[in-house]
Amino acid sequence: MNELAPVALSDDVAVLSVADVAQMLSIPVSRVHQMVRDGHLLSVRRDGAVWVPSDFFDGAAPVKGLSGTIMLLRDGGYADADILRWLFADDPSLPSSPVSMLRAGRHREVKRRAQAMAF
Repeated sequence: MNELAPVALSDDVAVLSVADVAQMLSIPVSRVHQMVRDGHLLSVRRDGAVWVPSDFFDGAAPVKGLSGTIMLLRDGGYADADILRWLFADDPSLPSSPVSMLRAGRHREVKRRAQAMAF
């Protein structure tokens, strides 16, 4: 998979630099890049720099269910840019955007929706 998706988010989505993510998670920057390659996180490139959406974190950890959702959609053939767009777009089959639902602890519902999309 492409580690750096083309810009697929509006500019109003808050992002963190890879260095900030590494510091927050107390891991090396190289490990953040590995997390993106492995599908635990997604990143975007803005103005030549790599960023990770801040909504992907709950405190000092990735939001529960995020990596499983990313993997389901990757396995279903979705590109990272499409996954990013879906995570942040209002979904008529959900009460709000998938990332908001994940942050609210409703990861099973989001995964069911992602699984349906992947087939």
